[in-house]
Amino acid sequence: MDRLVIEGGNRLVGEVTVSGAKNAVLPLMAGALLTGEELTITNVPALRDIRTLSGLLTHLGVEVKAEGDRLCLRTPAVAEPVAPYEMVKTMRASILVLGPLLGRFKRAKVSLPGGCAIGARPVNLHIDGLRRMGATVEIEHGYIKAEAPTGLKGAKIYLEVPTVTGTENLMLAAVFASGETVIENAALEPEVAFLAHALNKMGAKISGAGTERLVIEGVDGLHAAEVEVIPDRVEAGTFMIASAMTVGNVLIKNCPMDHLEALVVKLREAGTVITTEGSGVRVVGKWPIRSVDLKTMAYPGFPTDMQAQMMAMMTIAGGLSVIRETVFENRFMHVGELRRMGANIAVDGRSAIIRGVSTLGGAPLMATDLRASASLVLAGLVAAGRTEVSRIYHLDRGYDGLEKKLIKLGAVIKRVHDKNE
Repeated sequence: MDRLVIEGGNRLVGEVTVSGAKNAVLPLMAGALLTGEELTITNVPALRDIRTLSGLLTHLGVEVKAEGDRLCLRTPAVAEPVAPYEMVKTMRASILVLGPLLGRFKRAKVSLPGGCAIGARPVNLHIDGLRRMGATVEIEHGYIKAEAPTGLKGAKIYLEVPTVTGTENLMLAAVFASGETVIENAALEPEVAFLAHALNKMGAKISGAGTERLVIEGVDGLHAAEVEVIPDRVEAGTFMIASAMTVGNVLIKNCPMDHLEALVVKLREAGTVITTEGSGVRVVGKWPIRSVDLKTMAYPGFPTDMQAQMMAMMTIAGGLSVIRETVFENRFMHVGELRRMGANIAVDGRSAIIRGVSTLGGAPLMATDLRASASLVLAGLVAAGRTEVSRIYHLDRGYDGLEKKLIKLGAVIKRVHDKNE
């Protein structure tokens, strides 16, 4: 099992390029199930989650070829549309094969998904939407079993909560549904709009991308296409916070500023100087860091996937800050680890009250989920002494070579493999 050893106290300076967005690649990979022709995806990050879904798709019968940052997928047929528990348990995004399997092959059996232990993320909205489209859906022995022998039918679907994976799954299912499907209160995240545009490039007819109302007109088939993945806004935001925390000066290339407005507002409020520079964004940290309050919300609000990283920054800010998590009920698991470094954090329900300290101290830490992993690395960058972060397989699920990129910016980090574990 790998761990990261970090010697804190180094200012980050230089340039870094943001990789493609994991949360854009995964649903599009599932979309390859909708066509027997080749789907080519470029700017694909080298991530554990990508490999996991590639394995599941291969099991289903998809021909998967990976070469550098290029992924080619083709699905001539699926012998048995079953996604087994063993291949689904580690990643929630596996649920995204449900919609396209049902839409194209008229039946699917998909294990209830796993992923980060950050709280309940029920799939009832996925199931309710599929039922409205005429599918018979049952949950038996931990599996979702869905059938639509005569094909799915267009329907009007209102999502009680603007769920990202729910919106994507229903969009994927609706591509071949007869007639028109309308999804109201759809998720607004850029990755959802990206999926709609990518499917349209393959021959789908989806309008309203990026709005709360998606309209999908059913088509008979999709064709080959090549699609470039949008940059990862969470990776970009993590580097922005890293530069701000270390009083650094970093030019972030391929930075999707349009997708980071809520974060940029809070960083500037904390005193960080952020300017566009060509196609990149320069982030200059200023001391002292000012404390800010924030509340996580669905896009375009402050992203829950940046909450842990921002909390790490607030541990060394001057004054008191309050962070309220409204998206997931169990996303403060990094608090205990930050406290081990000397952070002053009190948790009251879904709110964390942070009183900034003058310095953090290095300590042995254990990552609990993907974004918590990143927050511990950020804290280690500014801590006095050595920080060791274990269980970094969480980090590898969502960041493409994070420590290598930080090292190029001046951080002192070493990946250590414990052979006897």
